Amino acid sequence: MKFPSLRPVLIVLVALVSIVAALPSFLSEDARARLPDFMPKEGVVLGLDLQGGSHLLLQVNRDDIVQGRLGDIRREARGLLIDAEIGSLITTSGTSLDVELTDPSQLDRARTVLAPLSRMIEGSLLQAGTTPETQITTTGGRIRITLTEEAISSRMSSLVSQSLEVIRNRIDEVGTTEPIIQRQGDDRILVQVPGFGDSERLKELISQTARLTFHLVYPSMSAAQAQAQGLPAGTMIVPSADGFDELLYEDVALGGEQLVDAQPSFDQNGRSVVTFRFNTQGALTFGEITSQNVGRRFAIVLDDQVITAPTIQQPITGGTGQISGTFTSETASDLAVLLRAGALPATLDVIEERTVDASLGADSIQAGLTAGIVAAGLVLVFMVMAYGLWGVFANISLILNIVMIFAALSLLGATLTLPGIAGIVLTIGMAVDANVLIYERMREEQRAGRSPIQAINAGFSRAWSTIIDSHLTQLITAIVLYFLGSGPVQGFAITLGLGILTSLFTSYTVTRFFVDIWFKIVRPKVLKIQHFRFIPDGTKIPFMKISRYVIAFSIVATIASLGTAYFKGFNLGIDFVGGTAIEIQHQGGPADVGEVRALLNNLDLGEIQVQGFGTPEDVLVRVQAQEGGEDADQRAVQQITEALATENYEIRRAEAVSGTVSGELALAGTIAVIVALGAILIYIWVRFEWQFALAAVTTTSHDVIMTIGLFSITGLEFNLTSIAAVLTLVGISLNETVVIADRIRENLGKHRRMPLPELIDLSINQTIVRTSLTQFTLLLALFPLVFFGGEVIRSFTIAMTFGSFVGMYSSIIVSGPVLINFGLKPRAEPGNPNDKVNSSGASV
Repeated sequence: MKFPSLRPVLIVLVALVSIVAALPSFLSEDARARLPDFMPKEGVVLGLDLQGGSHLLLQVNRDDIVQGRLGDIRREARGLLIDAEIGSLITTSGTSLDVELTDPSQLDRARTVLAPLSRMIEGSLLQAGTTPETQITTTGGRIRITLTEEAISSRMSSLVSQSLEVIRNRIDEVGTTEPIIQRQGDDRILVQVPGFGDSERLKELISQTARLTFHLVYPSMSAAQAQAQGLPAGTMIVPSADGFDELLYEDVALGGEQLVDAQPSFDQNGRSVVTFRFNTQGALTFGEITSQNVGRRFAIVLDDQVITAPTIQQPITGGTGQISGTFTSETASDLAVLLRAGALPATLDVIEERTVDASLGADSIQAGLTAGIVAAGLVLVFMVMAYGLWGVFANISLILNIVMIFAALSLLGATLTLPGIAGIVLTIGMAVDANVLIYERMREEQRAGRSPIQAINAGFSRAWSTIIDSHLTQLITAIVLYFLGSGPVQGFAITLGLGILTSLFTSYTVTRFFVDIWFKIVRPKVLKIQHFRFIPDGTKIPFMKISRYVIAFSIVATIASLGTAYFKGFNLGIDFVGGTAIEIQHQGGPADVGEVRALLNNLDLGEIQVQGFGTPEDVLVRVQAQEGGEDADQRAVQQITEALATENYEIRRAEAVSGTVSGELALAGTIAVIVALGAILIYIWVRFEWQFALAAVTTTSHDVIMTIGLFSITGLEFNLTSIAAVLTLVGISLNETVVIADRIRENLGKHRRMPLPELIDLSINQTIVRTSLTQFTLLLALFPLVFFGGEVIRSFTIAMTFGSFVGMYSSIIVSGPVLINFGLKPRAEPGNPNDKVNSSGASV
């Protein structure tokens, strides 16, 4: 019973560091500020679903980049050909420009003139050298200038990097705290702004290009005349804010990049305007333009719309001016922010939007805390009831485990989401699993005649490999969830993964420490470990005798689940089909679902689903994806908001997902399940024999299909958290399967001549006491999540609860017959390598 002297020091050190790191998460801001300087003051970062705020996923508009670059090249090409006195007509076709010459005999000369347009661009850090931006070819008497895909991709990547800085500057100007702005892939930017509940204003601030240019108005022709007679060379028609088009010169007389300041202000009539100031170079250019064009109109263009086009009354040499229009104080302030922060180098489209009201975030925190406290209380009480003092040892380890999770979240700067709280609660139910394994192994060793010291040592040493196997299979699913999931699902994966790792430390090291101290003090003659069990010791349930009926039932249930999924389908959430989901709350009493449905049916937005959601005051509205893309979806949300505001309905949460993102999420979810099953197959194949690996994947696939069938039969919403539920069930189901498989493998070495069905029955009966206890503690954690965790994760928790029953059933009853059918054989006796034993036990 000797243990290393460093172990107590390690445990105390880990406990102290964990308490110090986790403490700020449970203190108010004032209390954190009063902490000593040597203590950390940052608590766990709360996700948007817990503190409220806005989440936007932006994508660079590829077509806008292509058309913009082609426009630049077209102007250059036209200028070169005009200078060379070569007549031409230039048209756009996809990513190419087609140059048709007035005189085809000048083709070779025109090709030479346009040769400077065949440029090279520098490669990235990972790709040395250069790549061509354009390719110039001659076909059918035409010259075609084509943008290369490499050039387009390189430009998009570069523009994303530039856009990150512009967005960060804009958000900083607004004064929000701790925004998350990060790149996703080659063409996307993720923006999360905690505490900023006005998503419409945030979208305007972030996604508006804010490219400010100044153009002279064409003097002798109106836009209507130009449309009828044809555009004069070098001109363009631009819509105006007042509803009329303007005919402007294409050339930019002055660009907004010369601005050094912009501020909201008021003119002499008290109307909101934006004043601006140029740098020295811009002031000189502005002065020259206004001096040379007195009496002419000068248009200020913002994002391809004429804001104002005043007549130049006199030269403006001070380098200042103002933009007037139909501004309010807020819109003038926002425009000033945009101009100060600089223009986005490309158009950004909002392809995913999630907004949570702060009050809903507070409710979610309360729901998560309630579920966690109830689950922890139930598990702690049950462990004392089942194991007495040994249960106290396990409970101390469990409490330290929870503290270590919060400490790790704080130190890593990880974000805690509502599904992440569910992951912690789930860890509470699963963390005692290792202690139950150890305790049950001690009881077996003592019944086999070992002394208390030998039973304790054997219990910890022989259970350790099983604990490692069962925890690693769950860790694999957590890793897959993190890398293939997104948003709240990643939060769940983080807390689940951390819980698995910390429980390995606490369940073995910490529990062993307290057991050793207790034994040194008490020196018992007999270990009285368990006080309560669901199934008595020494059961001899003949599971294999009913296996054919079990397999038949499972086949029928699996076919029924697949059939229901195929013919009935699923109630897919917007994560997978796109569209908009809005959670609203009626102020002043229960909501009237019929009234909400009647109000929204008049908006002509296509299919609208309205249903109760949680409390009587809450309603969930789902709107199909609108024709016209993301902008149409945003207009639909605005229409719904305005329609419901008249009846005292308040929007608490809004999620809009484009068809592009929903398709990617569906694909990622499918890949996640396949990758998890494949990784676990490889791991178990390495650790056990191939029959165990195939049997584990077969039974796990059975559990996945049954759980997916539950979603189809009951109509539970199938969304991203549902994928998380399915993958977590993979880990939990394999946990049980691995424990039984480990015992079967052990017994194969002990009972070499026992018929395989009897050996499997023996192994299941030896582990069924442990299985019943660990499944019960898991359910003690899941039931509070179902009843108190909130409506947002309701489908997740129901699926987890159902799946835990299915996983226990398949691990105990289904896996054994599958092993036999895959050809598992008892091992030959030592010294008789030629002996073969068939599955019925007869020597041949």
